[in-house]
Amino acid sequence: MNYILVPIIIVLMVMVVVSLVRGIIAFINNTKEDLNRNPDAVGATPNQLLQNKMMFNRIKYQAAAVLVCGLLLAMAR
Repeated sequence: MNYILVPIIIVLMVMVVVSLVRGIIAFINNTKEDLNRNPDAVGATPNQLLQNKMMFNRIKYQAAAVLVCGLLLAMAR
């Protein structure tokens, strides 16, 4: 079972890093967009929505990785 859980943890860690990097890139693009944005504009921009989505995905993947690590530790006893 350990041979299955370790690759799952690695895949989840990669997914965390990818969603973190995509969220940071969306944040940088959003900052540039905010500087050029009309002050009267309302609502979220596409970059803001992408940033929120990526950061939420990062939290989900981190939680899944923690659960798999906990399962791995519980099985090791």
